[in-house]
Amino acid sequence: MDRNLALEFVRVTEAAAIAAARFVGRGDKNAADQAAVEEMRARFNQIDFCAEVVIGEGEKDEAPMLYTGERFCMHERNGGTVCAPENLFDIAVDPLECTDSVAYGRYNALTVIVVGQHGKLLKAPDLYMNKAAVGPKARKVFEEKLYGVVIGAVSVREFLVGLAATLGKDVSEITVVLLERPRHETLMREIRSAGARVRTLTDGDVAGAIAPSLEDSGIDCLLGIGASTEAVLAAGGIRTLGGSMAAVFSAGGGSASGGKPFEKEQIERLNSYGIIDTEKVYFTEDLAGGDYVTFTATGVIDGPLLSGVKFGQNKITTHSVVMRAKSSTVRYITSEHAY
Repeated sequence: MDRNLALEFVRVTEAAAIAAARFVGRGDKNAADQAAVEEMRARFNQIDFCAEVVIGEGEKDEAPMLYTGERFCMHERNGGTVCAPENLFDIAVDPLECTDSVAYGRYNALTVIVVGQHGKLLKAPDLYMNKAAVGPKARKVFEEKLYGVVIGAVSVREFLVGLAATLGKDVSEITVVLLERPRHETLMREIRSAGARVRTLTDGDVAGAIAPSLEDSGIDCLLGIGASTEAVLAAGGIRTLGGSMAAVFSAGGGSASGGKPFEKEQIERLNSYGIIDTEKVYFTEDLAGGDYVTFTATGVIDGPLLSGVKFGQNKITTHSVVMRAKSSTVRYITSEHAY
């Protein structure tokens, strides 16, 4: 378990990012996603490790590869015995986070891999979660307010005033990032009413959730409702950087507390994954726990975490980050690929 697989996975995210970047601005998000999926899956076959996908491209009948529950193991593939649980990793992937951004040439797109010990990454259906994330300076003294704001027990104003005091700032100096969605209209008004500034993302909140943990990002917190898959992926990076996230499953309503009640089908999906308490708040280590967590990502289009793929005359340049929670190591890697 001491192998730094994240350094091997960076070749996987680089290849997937390059494949997706060829479709920037072409208006075909499905083609971009398919190219990234196929490249990522092919590159996984070249790595000697055993893993089960817990966050992937959907259920088996929805995705031909990288589906939730898929296993890949060079040892098993070569006729060996089935891997013991202690030798099996959990893996969460998003071969192309922000497919719309790539299709329409917008800001912010990544290809991401998070790896953890077996049973330590949250395995959950692709539903909404209401999320809040802050950086290391606010982590220890602020988790109670993170809990409160995602369940609606703490107002957005109280949350932002407390965050400003913790960071030694005025509320007017606080910048909140959230997804640009109709469901966030009320939340955006509450942030502005409190006096804070707003940055919006058209798609994908993995980078947005990690940004508060990056000292020079200019982002102080993430708020709002996004996909549960992105919560697990972001938690992998937040673990290493020392920030904190809280998230609770949401039916996808428009208020800070999650809005409308769950539909019967949503509850059944949660229950099928063993999630009975639909009001449970998940913190960073609930989403990506254990002693071994790695986060690997490559930028497809420039965003708050990474620069995107650049096509030169005779080379392609990629920008990646490799994080390992056990050693709190963060490596930024710029690679040049001849073609």
